Amino acid sequence: MGTASFFLASGVCPLHPTANGIRRQQSRRFGLLIKAMNIKLIGKFLLAALTAEKDLIVGGQAVIEGVMMRTPGAYGIAVRKPDGTIALTSAVLPKWSEKYPVLKLPILRGGATLIQSMALGIKALNFSASEAFVEEEVAESESVIALQPAGVDGFGSVPVKVSTPKAQKEKGSSAGAAGSIVFAMIFNILLFIVAPLLLTNALFIAVGWAPSAISAPAPSAPVVNAPVASTAESVAAAPWYQRAWTGTKFYLHPVRPSVLFNLIDGGIRMLFFITMIFFFSMLKDIRRVFEYHGAEHKTVFTWEYGLPLTVENARGQKRQHPRCGTSFLMVVMLVSIALFSVIKFDSLLLNMSIRIALMPLVAGLSYEIIRLSAKKESSIIFKMMTRPGVWLQNITTKEPDDGQLEVAIEALKESLKLEPEAAPAH
Repeated sequence: MGTASFFLASGVCPLHPTANGIRRQQSRRFGLLIKAMNIKLIGKFLLAALTAEKDLIVGGQAVIEGVMMRTPGAYGIAVRKPDGTIALTSAVLPKWSEKYPVLKLPILRGGATLIQSMALGIKALNFSASEAFVEEEVAESESVIALQPAGVDGFGSVPVKVSTPKAQKEKGSSAGAAGSIVFAMIFNILLFIVAPLLLTNALFIAVGWAPSAISAPAPSAPVVNAPVASTAESVAAAPWYQRAWTGTKFYLHPVRPSVLFNLIDGGIRMLFFITMIFFFSMLKDIRRVFEYHGAEHKTVFTWEYGLPLTVENARGQKRQHPRCGTSFLMVVMLVSIALFSVIKFDSLLLNMSIRIALMPLVAGLSYEIIRLSAKKESSIIFKMMTRPGVWLQNITTKEPDDGQLEVAIEALKESLKLEPEAAPAH
């Protein structure tokens, strides 16, 4: 939901399309890293945005070989470079609601936060890739770009040293970022909306829970008074592709969603999510990201307890945090089950379309629920809502080493430098 959920297709890197900027092998791995992190990206930032509701609570996200930390009005990114040094960047985050007051309205503010979070997340991932995968020996042939846009209009600019030839930087940055967002949206829609709906529909027909009007498929209309044996023979004699298409149409006969239908649909969606996260966690590169995820949580705990921001203090903190974006994703699952049980049609295509169209509303409602419950983190409701996310963090976070804790701490310090409400960093 973390996450995230882990944005790019394999091999696509907005700021680094050439082999000079990124090692070829690392470039291929970069796409896989982004896919895994994309699953949690949205949830992580929607919860981080709630920091503005309370007394300077911080949030963040693990990136490639680093951490992004966010305060209500700023963010900081720290990345461990191949030579062992730490690359830093930070910027102030404008509040869109001040420019567009309508975005202060419930539901709408959740959607605005979602868009801003996606832009910031992509920016953080791009910066981490540019620093973590840069090759030292290509310095002479590359240009240093002083400023890069921080995502979307209104984000301002962030000073970034980019290891990309100047002639290809602009095309790679804009086209790659757009392609990343498109891929992420298509990937998530197919995996978490279309596939669970089709599987649930087929399951209801297979086990007999669909309306009785649905009958067994036949490749063609039987001849009146034809013997039973001749009908069976015609079925067996039909080409394989015709039999496959007939069977597919049978199992895709629209079933009107009920509460049970949506519970199973949501369960399949959750199963996909947990299974993917579990298998991603077995990959070495993804494990590194999960270790930085743990470092981020430990650093946040250190700040919340009012302790000096040191590796020694962060080392002893827990790596599972109740405000992790994984908890937001759990709420999204529950809200979608309730909403889709009310708004339903007898058409499979309409049910699929309405699920996609209502996702901004689902995110907005989930944001409001988390926003209300987060005001009292000690309440039973908040604990019940966040408990599944805390359990899942046993997979999405790993124990970090001292070097990773140092990176997370530096990211938070960079963010606090630009936060007007923050006291000096410890």
